[in-house]
Amino acid sequence: MPIRLGPAGIPLSCKGRTIVEGMDDIISLGLETMEVQTVRMIAPQHFEQYWQAGVLANKTEFEMNIHGPYYSELLGDRVERGRSLTKIESTLQAAKTINARHITLHAGHYGDMGRGRAANEQLANVFAGIVDRVHEIWHDDEDIYPVFPWLKDGTPSKIGIETSGRQELWGSLEEVLEVVNHVEGTVPVLNIAHIHSRGHGSMRTSEDYGEMFDLVRETIGTKEFYCHFSGVEHRTGNAMHYTQIKKSDLNFEPLAEFIVEEGGWLDITLISDSPLLEHDAMYMLQNIEKARHKQLERKAREDRRRSLAAQTGRSTEEIKARELEIANARTQAATEEMKKKAAAQKAEADAKAKKDDSAKETKQKAKPKPKATKAKKKEEKDDTDVFDFDEEDEDLF
Repeated sequence: MPIRLGPAGIPLSCKGRTIVEGMDDIISLGLETMEVQTVRMIAPQHFEQYWQAGVLANKTEFEMNIHGPYYSELLGDRVERGRSLTKIESTLQAAKTINARHITLHAGHYGDMGRGRAANEQLANVFAGIVDRVHEIWHDDEDIYPVFPWLKDGTPSKIGIETSGRQELWGSLEEVLEVVNHVEGTVPVLNIAHIHSRGHGSMRTSEDYGEMFDLVRETIGTKEFYCHFSGVEHRTGNAMHYTQIKKSDLNFEPLAEFIVEEGGWLDITLISDSPLLEHDAMYMLQNIEKARHKQLERKAREDRRRSLAAQTGRSTEEIKARELEIANARTQAATEEMKKKAAAQKAEADAKAKKDDSAKETKQKAKPKPKATKAKKKEEKDDTDVFDFDEEDEDLF
């Protein structure tokens, strides 16, 4: 069950911002792949660092991938389609330079074409032309083999058609599979966050993932999968934006469980699209390891039950039921102990509070009354003088 994980771009924790430095950091984290982002346009000066990345990937067997422009209009008119293909051409050249295994591309809006067979046929023709162009670029000049040694013995990059996360964009899972099934050299890019959003939160259990992978295998007959994963905020069947995995209703644990329990036949590359990039890639790796530990623990319990059954003559079901009874009894005992402890702590707190209140009341009773101050006495005397008239002043008015 080969599985490779990595971020979509240079890691956030990377001090340098070149692809090679990003690869070094990814390898040091124990990850095995990355997806270079060329989502807008590739500047010519970037090709030097792309070539250096390709050399390093070739020497270390590090899997490189690349993402093409986000804003494609492959279902638009001739001008829009030509503009999109010009951007894609730069991505294809960069893919050759870095020895990319997959090139991820979008189709764009349905436009006037709308959903249906006509749109799928047009995109099948467009992607067939892109596949032909990849082969031309890969084998265009034998003199460059010393500079790009992977071109001689390797295979051309596969064109990945990504599922979209919005209703107005071409790219439901069924549409992608139909086109891939008719165009050799293409593969589906299963963006789980997009599939989850477009399905109104459909990817929730390991069974959901099993159905998805089975559908892909039955439709196009592959065991190799290229996937993107991230948390996502979605509404009314549309992805709004990516989030970190822990802040989304799209959990990774069910996918990890499926990969470990049922996915022994998978050859899968998982790219983290999360805003946390390599941090969530490591989170996915940790969840897969946890799922493996749970699987080993379960198998160890099953082996122990079989051994006890052989020794005692009881069935494994009886032993399992007895283990469950013991576990429930321990849980109940622990719960009772916690309740007693909580009650004792509450009684102790109440007694302390009562003692503090009693001490406070006693202190207030024992406190002497404050003596009148000199100022107050003087004030009282002055007040008396105000109303102390002499009898001799009776005829004053």
